[in-house]
Amino acid sequence: MATIYTQDDLKGRMKSPGWALISGQKEQSISGTLAELLAITHDRHKRGHAPGLIREIETAIELDMIQIEQLWRYLGLPD
Repeated sequence: MATIYTQDDLKGRMKSPGWALISGQKEQSISGTLAELLAITHDRHKRGHAPGLIREIETAIELDMIQIEQLWRYLGLPD
């Protein structure tokens, strides 16, 4: 389950790297700081495009890794 941040949490993470902008077109996926991606989404909005979705990369990767490790154990594969 994704972490839900408060507005204050997000404001404190503005300069943190590890965010990805998902625009619906795989080749246009962009990563950077939260502030950089917010600037890009604002520009997209001003040009009449959908802003896209901003996702925290680390969280998605960590969840995938946990699931993979659990499946390794399920299959009886050594750690």
